[in-house]
Amino acid sequence: MLDEERRHLIEEECGVFGILGNEEAANHTYLGLHALQHRGQESAGIATTIAGDHNMYVQRRQGLVSEQFTEDVLSRLPGDAAIGHVRYSTSGESAIRNAQPISVSTKYGPIALAHNGNLTNAGALRAKLESQGSIFGTTTDTEVIAHLIAKSLADNMLDAIIDALNQVQGAFSLVCLTPEFMIGLRDPNGVRPLCVGHLDGARVVSSEPTSFTLMGASFERELEPGEMFVTYRDGTEKWMEPFRKQTPTPCIFELVYFSRPDSTVFGRDVYGVRKRMGNILARESGVEADVVVPVPDSGVPAALGFAQESGVPYEVGLVRSHYVGRTFIEPSSQIRHFGVKLKLSPVQSVLEGKRVVVVDDSIVRGTTSRKIIKMVREAGAKEVHFRVASPQTTHPCFYGIDTPERSQLIAASHSLEEIRKYITADTLAYLSIKGLREAVSTNTEDGQSGFCEACFTGDYPIPLASNDRKKAAEEPGKEKVEATVGEPGEMVGAPPAE
Repeated sequence: MLDEERRHLIEEECGVFGILGNEEAANHTYLGLHALQHRGQESAGIATTIAGDHNMYVQRRQGLVSEQFTEDVLSRLPGDAAIGHVRYSTSGESAIRNAQPISVSTKYGPIALAHNGNLTNAGALRAKLESQGSIFGTTTDTEVIAHLIAKSLADNMLDAIIDALNQVQGAFSLVCLTPEFMIGLRDPNGVRPLCVGHLDGARVVSSEPTSFTLMGASFERELEPGEMFVTYRDGTEKWMEPFRKQTPTPCIFELVYFSRPDSTVFGRDVYGVRKRMGNILARESGVEADVVVPVPDSGVPAALGFAQESGVPYEVGLVRSHYVGRTFIEPSSQIRHFGVKLKLSPVQSVLEGKRVVVVDDSIVRGTTSRKIIKMVREAGAKEVHFRVASPQTTHPCFYGIDTPERSQLIAASHSLEEIRKYITADTLAYLSIKGLREAVSTNTEDGQSGFCEACFTGDYPIPLASNDRKKAAEEPGKEKVEATVGEPGEMVGAPPAE
């Protein structure tokens, strides 16, 4: 995705993988990370260890796994145990120094860590550690955990890890590797997913079971919120619950957007959940139309569900180019406005003269949605009805998703009608929060879902320790969109604040 376009979207976060007990650990980790590439395309890394050797072998690269981890790079990663990480920078700047896994030497020996999530008290912990003499080489939350482990007064590495993680707050699905053991664990709220499996006698852990499918491993189960799994080189294992109990609040946006549709996450079939979202969206906001078209690829299951429920035919009216990746070359101002056109192309024969329902997973700032609608109209659509298979995104996430500040979220300060005018749709509707809860099949007696829904409701289940984060979550200024629709696909008025 072009840099200009990615600023208008909710971005992916991170994915982690680990394996212990296989002589091709690095190669399997490569495959595991390839299956998690949708969770982060900015950088990737792998750390390995050899039985009886107290060295840690680490390779980190910016870019895609398949492009950066060549046969030559993988040959520098010996050993029967490995952990890996794919990253999108939700915490810390985009730089190779912030790529993971992080590897450090401690009084207990070497350790490598790979982390999916964000710590809400990382700033305060970092300031305290720096005042005590700690020197940081990155700007990531993960290094805070590493310093806490190194400074622990525990008797051994395992207890030091537990001690460190009992000092942090936020989201941390984490894999750790030492010469003696590998750990997979989830924070007490269970915000991010992590699962465990087997591969020919080896133990594997991954953010999603799609990694297991690719390499032929068997899926055992997801780790429970607050659960820690430790597997040793001698084959012994420990299943522990070392954290104070919390009410589980897994991230509902994993089911809306982040996880791969062929995954099972939080005990739910992701594809089935997204299709039900479309079913319910059609019941809530059906409209007379000729064709239902998804915004590929994330809008496809919901659009299928919408078409199935409404009886309006489903067609591929927008074709996605899979050869437009994230670029490190800033495009010139003359071509920057072609971002969406480089990524999506309309199928005129499907759209021309039709009343079109366009289904997408979310609207963040509205800029991309507006460009898509303009493209559909230019292809000859008679009407464009925009349907969103999730509620209005009104609050930023602080648990491992790169959401824009609240002031940049269009639904935080503009009415449904103002958003409709801005994106130039004939009609606009979102899935209700009640409909989303029904789709994930966890409605309780009090009407809650059991998930973290903070991006839709502003109800943050884990305290926001930082004043900056609290400020970012506050009510934005009501800078209205004074919009009037002129010619089809055109608009007069100011866009939301940059």
